[in-house]
Amino acid sequence: MDRRSVIKAAGIMSAAATALVALPRIAWAAYSDSAFKAKGAEDALSSLYGGSATTPSDQVKLKAPDIAENGAVVPVEVETDLQAESIAILIEKNPSPLAISADLPAGTQAMVKTRCRMGETTNVTAVVKSGGKLYTATKEVKVTIGGCGG
Repeated sequence: MDRRSVIKAAGIMSAAATALVALPRIAWAAYSDSAFKAKGAEDALSSLYGGSATTPSDQVKLKAPDIAENGAVVPVEVETDLQAESIAILIEKNPSPLAISADLPAGTQAMVKTRCRMGETTNVTAVVKSGGKLYTATKEVKVTIGGCGG
C-alpha cells in the first residue's frame, strides 16, 4: 500500500463512522416520547395525532389471535386499503397503551406486523390516519399467561 491508499481508506472509514453515529438520530427523528409514555389510550392518541376522535372502519383490517397463550409475544397485524399516512397499535390495559406508531411514506402498502406484550385480556385497537382522519378497528384478545409482569 502506498501513502495515498492509506489516506483514502482513512477518509472512507471516517465518513462511515460519522454516518453510523448520526443514524440513530435520523431513525428516531419523529419519536413521540409523550405518546409512548401516556397512561391512557386517549392521551396517547392526543399526543400522537393532536386529537382522539376516531371512526370505526371495515377498511382497517386487524389480525390478532382470539386467545394468546403467551402474553409476552402476541402477533398483531394491521392492513388497510386506505391511503394511510400512519398506523398505530394501542393495547388498552397495558401500562403504556401505545405499542407502535409507524409513519408511512406516500405510495407504500399500508401494512404493519409486530409482536406485542399484553399483561391481561384486553382490547387491541388499530388506528389508521388517512386524509387527516383517524379510522379504527378493535379486537379483544384473551391472554392466558401474562406478558407484562404477569
